[in-house]
Amino acid sequence: MSEGPELVEQQGVGVQDAFQRLWTPHRMAYIKGQDKPDGDEDTGCPFCRIPSLDDKTGLIVARGETVFAVLNLYPYNPGHLMVVPYRHVADYTELTVEETREVAEFTQHAMKVIRAVSGAHGFNIGLNQGVIAGAGIAAHLHQHLVPRWGGDANFMPVIGQTKVLPQLLGETRDLLADAW
Repeated sequence: MSEGPELVEQQGVGVQDAFQRLWTPHRMAYIKGQDKPDGDEDTGCPFCRIPSLDDKTGLIVARGETVFAVLNLYPYNPGHLMVVPYRHVADYTELTVEETREVAEFTQHAMKVIRAVSGAHGFNIGLNQGVIAGAGIAAHLHQHLVPRWGGDANFMPVIGQTKVLPQLLGETRDLLADAW
């Protein structure tokens, strides 16, 4: 008899091995593209719907005149937020001067807030323009701000293909919104 965890017979779920599984069925909505708009219309667009919600429900950190900051529902790291124009627009070149200015100002302010709240060492900041560039919701422009810390890429995502987030999104939203 071998030492270690007892292997349990699992019928129909793949090859039996010594790995334990972390199941995240809630992510299927993301994988299947549930509630993603499929065209240029704003009908069904989550970024058009979110501003109609209260801030806690919509995970909105701050609202401006032309843009808002919202936590990513499927974050890469704690504090991963997006700066999103209210207007349903797909391409960065289509932003007005006012929208462009406020995207930049919100990005700068978000960096300061996230550093103050969590001590982030750096950031990945970017726009995925179009489906081919990796945009999950290509029809509505959104800029990602992903906080990074030294050593934040550890064995969990590399070996376990799992991301450990130490805080609930609502708690993160409250911290960032209060500091904003």
